Amino acid sequence: MSRTAKLKKAVVYTVLSLLVFLCLFFFYCLVINATRSHPEISKGFSFIPGKSFAANLYHVLHNENLPVLHGILNSLIIAGSSAALSVYVSAMTAYAIHAYDFRFRKAVYLFIILIMMIPTQVTTLGFLRLINNMGLMDSFIPLILPSMAAPVVFYFMVSYYESNLPLEIVESARIDGSNEFYTFHFIVMPIVKPALAVQGIFAFVASWNNYFVPSLVLKSNEKKTLPILIAQLRSADFLKFDMGQVYMLITIAIVPVAVIYLCLSKFIIGGVTAGSVKG
Repeated sequence: MSRTAKLKKAVVYTVLSLLVFLCLFFFYCLVINATRSHPEISKGFSFIPGKSFAANLYHVLHNENLPVLHGILNSLIIAGSSAALSVYVSAMTAYAIHAYDFRFRKAVYLFIILIMMIPTQVTTLGFLRLINNMGLMDSFIPLILPSMAAPVVFYFMVSYYESNLPLEIVESARIDGSNEFYTFHFIVMPIVKPALAVQGIFAFVASWNNYFVPSLVLKSNEKKTLPILIAQLRSADFLKFDMGQVYMLITIAIVPVAVIYLCLSKFIIGGVTAGSVKG
């Protein structure tokens, strides 16, 4: 290996090491602060863990004003259902655009893509008025069903189909007598499983971290999600405010996301790269 190549390799490893440090350092700070009491956190940051992990965890789980266990369950139900629904419906819609040649096909594709340009905040007032008239306020349904309209997931799936799903496979299945639903569920979906896993992770994380819409829809304490509970704990009265509990609750909120990511991480690199390159 030449001297220039060694130098380039050293620079690359240095930059990557710096990026890894920046990514992990804040998680380290979070976990460390979750083990410290409020007075210790007020004194400044410390690299050494504290002795208040058990106390912070106990106070968070036994806080009468914050049903944390209900919040975890609610977030899991909403995020899991939303991710599954958005990925499945988007994959099916993208398959229809990719595999069928029908009138206004390009117009439908363009219309779905244009929806990506509309911010959620623009439609929130009308959305809240609609679900209020339907009697769906303080319910999980308005947070789950609309997730099937996921233009970003749809666009990624169309790109993935174009890269990894030759139409000859679909035509062969049709010639063999396979109906369209069987072809999609048992031939197409196994082929695009990496893309489904990647988009499932992204959709789950987005729904899990969503605060804006759930905070407007959910009113009952027993139905609130973790982001809402974290905001409530953070905005508590000064005399009751405890940063140790805040950091502990944030740590608890990160654990399910980390587990989902670790379980499906092997699909991420292959899914993203394959969906972005045609050929």
